[in-house]
Amino acid sequence: MEKIFVLDTNVLLHDPMALSAFKEHRVVVPMTVLEELDHIKDRRDKDVSREARIAINAIDKILANANPRQIQEGVEIPSSREGEQLGLLAVFPDQLINHDTGAAYLDGSQQQANDNRIINVALHLQVKNPQAYVCLVTKDINMRLKAKGSGLENVEDYRKDRVLDDIQYMAKGYEHVEGRFWDRVDAVETLREGSQTIHVLSRELLPKVHVNQFIYDDAGFVGLVRSVDEQKVEMLDLCREQLMNQHMWGLKPRNMEQAMAFFMISRPNIDMTVLTGPAGSGKTLIALAYGLHAILEEKRYDKLIVARSTPPIAEDIGFLPGTEEEKMAPWLAAFDDNLEVLHGSDESPFSSIEYVKDKANIQFKSLNFMRGRSFNNAYIVIDESQGLTQFQLKSIITRVGSNSKIVVLGNLAQIDNKYISPLTSGLTYLVEKSKHFAHAGIMHVNGIERSRLAAFAEENL
Repeated sequence: MEKIFVLDTNVLLHDPMALSAFKEHRVVVPMTVLEELDHIKDRRDKDVSREARIAINAIDKILANANPRQIQEGVEIPSSREGEQLGLLAVFPDQLINHDTGAAYLDGSQQQANDNRIINVALHLQVKNPQAYVCLVTKDINMRLKAKGSGLENVEDYRKDRVLDDIQYMAKGYEHVEGRFWDRVDAVETLREGSQTIHVLSRELLPKVHVNQFIYDDAGFVGLVRSVDEQKVEMLDLCREQLMNQHMWGLKPRNMEQAMAFFMISRPNIDMTVLTGPAGSGKTLIALAYGLHAILEEKRYDKLIVARSTPPIAEDIGFLPGTEEEKMAPWLAAFDDNLEVLHGSDESPFSSIEYVKDKANIQFKSLNFMRGRSFNNAYIVIDESQGLTQFQLKSIITRVGSNSKIVVLGNLAQIDNKYISPLTSGLTYLVEKSKHFAHAGIMHVNGIERSRLAAFAEENL
């Protein structure tokens, strides 16, 4: 059966290279989508406008040498992989649709005119190609509902960027074994490397384990997976009591997940740590405490850079008064709150906080202005990353230079971007793609330690 996929604008903004994601099938881009991309490419929001330009250039690269008839019928999409055959790309002139054919088209004069025109293209192709599978692909849930309600039989979300089918299977960075772990082990080889104890186990015992993953049981055993291959797993034996008694900048872990996060974030061979978890679990506090410890006590880095994406209502921070740091202050108040927690018992908390900000060279940055830069000898904290796409996170992580560490924080229950879900978040993508990287650590910090009210709200409201 011939398959025809009609793409909405938000699909190309979400993945500018989506044209090559539909294998050998026909891809149709309505003229309205090109008009929307042309409007968006000049927006002040640098990330969205950049992705619009990439999408326009990708379309132009395919259609540049085609004549008008070929563009409407379909031009072969070139593949970057040898032996891979892709389908055709066509532009549909939706302004020429005849609404007098008797088909149930949506009114193009409503406030949602552009969405309706794109839906009309799919409806028109469904009528003209009754034997084909015609499908509208859009990230907009309401548009999918409207399309189905208008009689379009096939409507889908864009799924290529999904690395999981269910968010509950996302890597947490640890595995809890009920009972006693060693009761399950038939054979083990134990080695000594200086003061460290290494256990070598069969991979069959832990088939889904990944590097830098913790294994702990109810009997007091805690191990950290040091390396994995097809036959064996090497595990570093850790002391639970020592983990729970770690101290960083006056901070001590309150539960096992925090203790494992403490250990992971402070390992010198880990270049990137991803901390996920609910609000109030201590992610920001742990990241900030280690940053101050590493800069002021260990002299490991020269500066602490704190960044987050500004909300859509504040895409352009230029209207706010002051320097970039002062403009970002309203969106990064959480770090000031955590500095107050770390220095609240000081004789003069305000003076201590200002002293630490100056000595640790703490800089507040907007992610919208980080592209193109390179950060060396820096400890970088990216906050509220759950609302970023995989391309935005990639562009940030590629900014990390030599002798730097990046900590990515996020809570998948607090996504504000209307086109991103927990399954398509760049944070989920980052966790799943980096869990096998030897210099990356992942930890889901569970347990609400902010207050009993915060714990109640997270679990029941």
